[in-house]
Amino acid sequence: MLENIKAHSIVVGRIAEFIAVRLHRNGQPISVELALSAALLHDIGKTSCLDTGEDHSQVGHDICVAHGYFELAPLVRQHVILVGGFPENPITEKEIVYYADKRVKHDQIVSLDSRLKYILERYGLGNPKRHKAIENNFRQSHLIEQALFSVLGCRSESLADHLVPHPDWLPKNNQDR
Repeated sequence: MLENIKAHSIVVGRIAEFIAVRLHRNGQPISVELALSAALLHDIGKTSCLDTGEDHSQVGHDICVAHGYFELAPLVRQHVILVGGFPENPITEKEIVYYADKRVKHDQIVSLDSRLKYILERYGLGNPKRHKAIENNFRQSHLIEQALFSVLGCRSESLADHLVPHPDWLPKNNQDR
């Protein structure tokens, strides 16, 4: 996995862990370990797909299955596009990983609108159908955000203020960045 993808995944993991811990403490049946593990591995297929154009979420799913991580596989598969939609289902680890990924541009926490703008520029390719599909996908993110932050006890704009870096995830020095 490329270093920039690792850095992105670590920030996605921090967000997913924060959300999962808060939901779990509020009595929701959320596995913090599952949400964190899937967030850290959500882009495991990305590096190998950069030159091939393959769907990195499907490749990541297949990697998880090949290594026996059957519980992680569907979360990795659905971190780009949720199957079944939301809010028809309660919030699960799948929605947490999906949402956490939408809040991280490279290795920075950003708003959903900022991330949407970046995704449209990077992957929309000026194609109106792609733009519409991406925008529709992000509507899910906004619904999840509203549902999450109605119970998390903080505002979505202050998410970064609530994250404490895990000591094992910090660079050893500036050269590691």
